[in-house]
Amino acid sequence: MPIIHIEMFKGRSSDQKRELVEVLSRETARITHCALDSVHVVISDLSKENCSVGGILCSEKFPD
Repeated sequence: MPIIHIEMFKGRSSDQKRELVEVLSRETARITHCALDSVHVVISDLSKENCSVGGILCSEKFPD
């Protein structure tokens, strides 16, 4: 049972998440030869103020 964890900044729409989950699930099942319904996807929405790159908060490095 493949489990895919995705961490990304908040702000994606439900339609974007739905498409991402559908494509990742379908392609994972195809490549690993497993049943589509055995692929699990977990999306974690992160806030930019709780992440950093190169010691700089992402809220400062990547302002909206």
